[in-house]
Amino acid sequence: MPAETHVEGVPIGRDEVLELVRDRLADILEIEPSEIAEGASFADDLDADSLALIELVEALEEELSERSAGFRIEDDDLEDLRTVRDAVDYVVSRLG
Repeated sequence: MPAETHVEGVPIGRDEVLELVRDRLADILEIEPSEIAEGASFADDLDADSLALIELVEALEEELSERSAGFRIEDDDLEDLRTVRDAVDYVVSRLG
């Protein structure tokens, strides 16, 4: 990603969050980002286990904390994140 997208305080759009989730998940699962549909279930469609989801959360927190100080995905909310869309919607709502 270009450096100018990593500036604190710059709003991040839903499409950019989707791209970020796809890219990080693709790295973790060792697949192409294009293979990850927005409606894909982590467990059923992508065979992502709980460890993969924890890695995704850590990657998103690291990336997004640069834009939104203290960005965090709460552990209690993880069970509600079943699809890529769930994760994107959650991140977008937290960045508000």
